[in-house]
Amino acid sequence: MKVGGSWSYLYRALDKLGDTIDFYLSPTRNMAAAKHFLAKAHRGLKDWEQSPVINTDKAPTYAAALADLKADGKCPTDTRHRQVKYLNNIVESDHGKLKQVIRPVRGFKTVKTAYAMINGFEMMRAFRKDQAATFNLTHDTRGEAHLVVRVFGLCPCALTEAVELLNENLGAA
Repeated sequence: MKVGGSWSYLYRALDKLGDTIDFYLSPTRNMAAAKHFLAKAHRGLKDWEQSPVINTDKAPTYAAALADLKADGKCPTDTRHRQVKYLNNIVESDHGKLKQVIRPVRGFKTVKTAYAMINGFEMMRAFRKDQAATFNLTHDTRGEAHLVVRVFGLCPCALTEAVELLNENLGAA
């Protein structure tokens, strides 16, 4: 994708069910960017959510970045890395659907606006893929609001105000 007139790379991590774990936008596709992305994706997961296997495309930067993360203790040492062409199909098919949403935008002016817009696109796709169901224990809008708070880093007071406003509007209708 184009950011500020130059190409940038969108790294994305999905679990085996196709649910989005995290994404990272980088102007380069080197070992430092791959290491930053993998570390960011691992930080966002709980211990029980960590996968024993990571599937990537054939880029050589992933193997070196994963080895560095293991050496630094930021990734479990028993994590296996597989670079098999067809095992990455879940990521590629989901990435294509995201690109269909991004294509009409025709590029972004800054990395900050690109990140914010992609974050919003990913949030809407998470709702479509029913990823909010894990937070929706009460089966109402509070679960979806909790997911928005988690992704966008809003304070709990904003969540409370949004849920109250939503309930008032739904109650009036």
